[in-house]
Amino acid sequence: MKNQKNLRWWIVGTIFLATTINYIDRQALSVAAPVMRKDLNLSNEQYSWIVSAFLLSYTIMQIISGRLIDVLGTKKGFSLAIIWWSIANMLHAFGKGMLSLGIFRFLLGIGEAGNYPAGMKAISEWFPKEERSKAVGILNMGPGLGAIIAPPLLAWLILSFGWKMAFVVTGALGFLWLLLWRWIYYEPEEHPRISKEELRLIQAEKQVEQKNEKLPWLHYFKYKEVWGLALARFISDGAFYFFVFWLPSWLADEKGFSLTEIGMFAWIPFLFSDIGSFIGGWTGEKLISKGFSLNASRKWVLWIGAILVVPVLGCLYVESPYIAIALISISLFATQFKQSSLFTLPIDVFSKKDAASIWGITGSAGSFGAMLFTPIIGWLVDTISYSPVFIIVAFLHIISALFIMIFIPRIQPIFNNK
Repeated sequence: MKNQKNLRWWIVGTIFLATTINYIDRQALSVAAPVMRKDLNLSNEQYSWIVSAFLLSYTIMQIISGRLIDVLGTKKGFSLAIIWWSIANMLHAFGKGMLSLGIFRFLLGIGEAGNYPAGMKAISEWFPKEERSKAVGILNMGPGLGAIIAPPLLAWLILSFGWKMAFVVTGALGFLWLLLWRWIYYEPEEHPRISKEELRLIQAEKQVEQKNEKLPWLHYFKYKEVWGLALARFISDGAFYFFVFWLPSWLADEKGFSLTEIGMFAWIPFLFSDIGSFIGGWTGEKLISKGFSLNASRKWVLWIGAILVVPVLGCLYVESPYIAIALISISLFATQFKQSSLFTLPIDVFSKKDAASIWGITGSAGSFGAMLFTPIIGWLVDTISYSPVFIIVAFLHIISALFIMIFIPRIQPIFNNK
């Protein structure tokens, strides 16, 4: 078979598709929520506990799946993850109430937790450091595209066939992706279609990293960089999940949107989140090419994004739902602009041998923070309103960036300074 030029970009494109499917599956519940809550007599607080069941297993399993993928390898580990989460998503069609949906949601989180550790490990295996922020930016467009596709697709499925079919159809997408993954992914040295030039580029990077032995798992926690990354994710991930899981309900409850209108408009902020992710990754690479240090380029992107989230507070003062959607769009653009840098830091600081494990630890911290935040959202919405939630969300990313400044005063490979 003919060698493929720039095969690494086809690899990251495939991972991007998996992440898109991951978030379509994840958003099936949030788009169906206005209908399901009425059909199954669920309160906002009960819905929040169903969401928290997903985040609980996601929190636990990101640590475990990160280590498991380091052991099993990227190809096999990713395959097992998507098989599990696709089946778990289909099981939602059998949900009868809070308990059964909570169980199925818990199972979904177990499988979906493998997506990012596997994706980040693949990037660390295939990309030199100067290209990683762009690769992560492309990967991190998956949540946005998933959230763009989900509202119109799921609204159509629900209106045409009922909410149960929404979970069956979206769950089946993972098995189609699995065929592509098994065909396209190998480690660079084993890939039958890699060019000699691309292999030399990748191996030149690995010659530096291969000098370093993989760290024992508990040893990671001796490094302040791990704590900084974990705390930054703990604080900020819940802000993004608020829009992923609650935007359709907010549009229905506060702006009077029908399911059809949710399908027409709820995807728009996530289009901007995708644009932010790509531009953030591109900006990080461009700054390095212009002579900025790794430390400076990453932190400029972090702070620009964190500050641009704050205008979402305007949603508390505008009557027009369309202006509110525009403000949320700016916020999600800024969120993913920032996250393109934050999500790259584990593979900037640690070697590829530790990539999935470090991502698992920090991702788990982010999911744990979101898990704690979600019941608070449900309680605030039921007892007060959405207003305090928007206030909290507006400033979480600034606190996240501060943790990076405190715990990682200089971003550089850890094996060079420890």
